[in-house]
Amino acid sequence: MIKKVLIANRGEIAVRVIRTCKEMGLKTVSIYSEADRDCMHVKLADKSVCIGPAEASKSYLDIPRIMSAIEVSGADAVHPGYGFLAENPRFAEIVSASNKIFIGPPSHVLELIGDKIRSKEVAKKVGIPLVPGSDGCVDIKEAIDTANRIGYPVVIKASAGGGGRGIRVVRNEKELREKLPLAIEEAKVAFGDGRVYIEKYLINPKHIEVQVLADKYGHVISLGERECSIQRRNQKLIEEAPSISISEEQRKQIEEATIEFCRAIGYEGAGTVEFLMDQDGNFYFMEMNGRIQVEHPVTEMITGIDIVKWQIKIARGERLNIKSVERRGFAIEFRINAEDPNNFMPTPGKIEELYLPGGFGVRVDTHIYCGYAVPPYYDSLLAKLIVWGEDRKSVIRRAKRALEEFVISGQGLKTNIDFHRRVISTREFAEGKHHIKFIEEIMV
Repeated sequence: MIKKVLIANRGEIAVRVIRTCKEMGLKTVSIYSEADRDCMHVKLADKSVCIGPAEASKSYLDIPRIMSAIEVSGADAVHPGYGFLAENPRFAEIVSASNKIFIGPPSHVLELIGDKIRSKEVAKKVGIPLVPGSDGCVDIKEAIDTANRIGYPVVIKASAGGGGRGIRVVRNEKELREKLPLAIEEAKVAFGDGRVYIEKYLINPKHIEVQVLADKYGHVISLGERECSIQRRNQKLIEEAPSISISEEQRKQIEEATIEFCRAIGYEGAGTVEFLMDQDGNFYFMEMNGRIQVEHPVTEMITGIDIVKWQIKIARGERLNIKSVERRGFAIEFRINAEDPNNFMPTPGKIEELYLPGGFGVRVDTHIYCGYAVPPYYDSLLAKLIVWGEDRKSVIRRAKRALEEFVISGQGLKTNIDFHRRVISTREFAEGKHHIKFIEEIMV
C-alpha cells in the first residue's frame, strides 16, 4: 500500500503530483534545495525536507541525500517527476532495494530504454522502421563508412542521450571528422557514456509521440498521439493532441507499434514512444521516455484521464480497467519559459506582476506566484498553458485569447508568451505545415 509519497523533483511537476496525491488521500513529502525554499511545491506538501545547496548535483541529483529524505520523512513511495533522476535506473533500483515503491518502470526497463542503441534493436525486432544509420555505436572509421553509405547530412546522437540533448548535425566528411570526437567527449561528460551512433538526417520531419499506460500484468493501452513539432534547439515549445498531420490509418499503425514495443520490453507505468515522420508520411522510431512527459496535460484534456493518478495506481499493483479511450476535441500546450524570445537565453528574476488566464477549456500548471524569485539554477519553465477546444480552429482562437490574458513581468524577467502568439498566428501552424525546424527557418 502507498500512504505517503515523496516527490523527488521541484517546480510545476512537483505541484502537479502533490495535487493528485491529495485527491487520492495520500500524504505528500517535497524535497527542496536552498534556492527553492520559497517554491510552491514546498508550501503545498504535507512535509518538506531540505536536501542541499542550489546546485542540482548536490541536491536534486544527489541520490544519498534523497534517500535520507525518504527515510527521515517516512515516505513509502517515490514519484520522480521528469528530468533529474526520473529515468535513472540506479535510483529506481536503490529505491526498490530499500523496500520503497518507485512510481515508474523497473530499473532494468529504464536501463534498456535509456540505451538508445538497445532500444532501437528492440524496435527493429517488433517491426518498427528505423531511420537509416549505423547498426550500433561507431568510431570514426565506422562513422565515415556509414555516412558514405546513407548519404549526408547525417546526425551524431549519444546512445545515452535524450530530451533533445547529445545531438550534432553533420553535412560532410570534414565536419564529421571534427565533430565526432567532440560529440563523444560531450556524451561522456553529460551522460557518463561516450558511445554515439549515426543516423540519416531527415529534412523537416514532424515529431509525433504516443502516450501509453501499462500495468504489471501485461495490459498496455494507448491514450493517443501528440504532435511536438514546434521546437527550439531540439527542445519542445508547443505540443498538441491529436495531430492533424496523420490519417486514421497512420494513427492505428503507430499505436499498434507502440503497444507491441511496450509489451516486448515489459513496460510498466506511464510512458511515451517517440517517432519522426518524414515528408512522405513514413514513421521512424526515435526513443521511449520512461516517465511522465512535460506535455502530458494535452492528452489528459482530450481523454479525461489523470495520467499521474494512473501512475500511482499501477505502482501499487492495480490493474488497468480502462476498457476504451474516448478522445474528444483538440488541446494545445504552451511552455511558458523565463527566456528572451529573441535568443532563447534564460532570464531569471523576481515576478512583480502576474495574471493567469482562465475560462472554459483553459488550464494552467505552474509553481509561480507574485513575488516569487525565479532561480538561475534550473530549467527556465515557469508554467504550462493548456487550452482545449471542440475543433482545432476553436482551440487556436481560445489559445490566442488566453495568451493575451497571460501576464508575467518583473525586473530583468522576459518570457516567450508573445512568441507563442506569433507562432500560432502563422499560416503554416494553422494549416499544420510546421515541422521541427520551423522556428529556426521561419520564426527567427
